[in-house]
Amino acid sequence: MNKPNPYRPGAGLMPVYLAGRTEEIRHAEMLLDALVSGIPTQSVIYSGLRGVGKTVLLNTIEEKAELKGILHVHFEVDAKSDFIALINNAVKKIARSISAKVLMQDVVQNLLDALKSLFVSFNPGDGTFSLSAQERAFYLSDSLTATLTDVFVSLGEMAKRANVHICFFVDEIQFMKSEELSALIAALHRSNQLGHPIMLVGTGLPKILKSLGDAKSYSERLFEYHTIGSLDDESAKNAIAEPAKKLGVSYTDDAIEQILVKTGNYPYFIQQFCKIIWGRADQDEIDAEMVEQTEKEYLRQLDEGFFRVRYERCTENEKNFIRAMVECGALPCTIANVAKNLGSRVQSVSPVRAQLINKGIIYAVRHSELDFTVPAFDQFLKRELGLDE
Repeated sequence: MNKPNPYRPGAGLMPVYLAGRTEEIRHAEMLLDALVSGIPTQSVIYSGLRGVGKTVLLNTIEEKAELKGILHVHFEVDAKSDFIALINNAVKKIARSISAKVLMQDVVQNLLDALKSLFVSFNPGDGTFSLSAQERAFYLSDSLTATLTDVFVSLGEMAKRANVHICFFVDEIQFMKSEELSALIAALHRSNQLGHPIMLVGTGLPKILKSLGDAKSYSERLFEYHTIGSLDDESAKNAIAEPAKKLGVSYTDDAIEQILVKTGNYPYFIQQFCKIIWGRADQDEIDAEMVEQTEKEYLRQLDEGFFRVRYERCTENEKNFIRAMVECGALPCTIANVAKNLGSRVQSVSPVRAQLINKGIIYAVRHSELDFTVPAFDQFLKRELGLDE
């Protein structure tokens, strides 16, 4: 088809048509309006599987914050992230924006002192601040929570006196270490107690809900929690049809129904499948036969990219564990059944379970039940391991 392809599969790429997230965006805007109005506001966490559009939603809400004049900063955490460097860069960016509005030397100095303590104590190899041995001893702290709280309180005081509002946007929170997460929660909590205009919007895999609760018992009151899942049928249909409609192309009802079945209404899968269909289409109406002819290539591309990159991160022991999960049949499955399939005891396989959770491959649905963080990952494993024959 000699027309630009309107489908955009990718990590956090904004689709041409954002389907099914209107209510989440509307509610987030209400919270941002409350922040600007000086009304005490909870922060927000969006959790969900890979490919449901969490990052796209986060970016969309950040755009709304920009339009409302809220000072904002975005950073993404990963397994190798230097959290101290990330939070330092974020805070300094916000502080520079505030300083450009109002000159408050005393509060700025308080913030600089807090940042020095953060770096000297928890990132001593960094050369951001040149300090003498005596100065380093003065700023040294043994509590990340206390030091990060000082940073947030100083930043919040700056914002309050300058009459500005701040929102941190944090992607992939599940990769934060437990002590970092605990310190961030405590710092945000204290700043909120003091009436500072600071909030946080974050995204993460389902495990983040337990991690937040384990970090601080009051986290359920500090945050609103929203689960982001696959699209409802109507929204999924719009995600398929609307981008094409703008270019004079349509899908038959049967074609759309087939795509819904084969993608499970997951946004990433819809974008991937429709991109391939579009690339092969030679007419302005896409029918069920065209969808059927494209399915094999769709699965091949998912297997070689989206799925395999995660599978190859696993050690042999981890691969055996996730194979045993698939052999359980229906998911989620209990760790007891996984251990049984491996011919081992639960205590023996629990360390592998923990490794897979930390890597973001699986998550605990309930205390003893497990599932994959990637939709249809079990189907990939069946194809990969020949378990569906």
